Amino acid sequence: QVQLVESGGGLVQAGDSLRLSCAASGRTFSWSAMNWFRQAPGKEREFVAAVSWNGSSTYYADSVKGRFTIFRDDPKNTVNLQMNSLKPEDTAVYYCAQVFTQVPWVKDGDYQSSWSTVASQDYWGQGTQVTVSS
Repeated sequence: QVQLVESGGGLVQAGDSLRLSCAASGRTFSWSAMNWFRQAPGKEREFVAAVSWNGSSTYYADSVKGRFTIFRDDPKNTVNLQMNSLKPEDTAVYYCAQVFTQVPWVKDGDYQSSWSTVASQDYWGQGTQVTVSS
């Protein structure tokens, strides 16, 4: 009943910026988080960033702190990932996902580690490719 569609990927040079978007449709829940994951060839899918459904709280992986920003665009019912200062190691397929938290997430520090695991996600998009050349 929930569909997630990513867009915005492409080929850029190191130091450039990209903005990814995840459009959500169907039934949604207030007590949920929208996450971005990424997976490079030969590597496990890893957590990138998360935002609460109302956009008030965020959480980031250490590898992207200070460079990536996750935010919601409510009029378009989308979740965006602004990626700045891109590095070759950011090259991966980026996936949007939704997890039902079952409890309210009202502070950044209240983010639970279980919400960032691949197995915990309830819905996945099909991914969008991001390639960063040196």
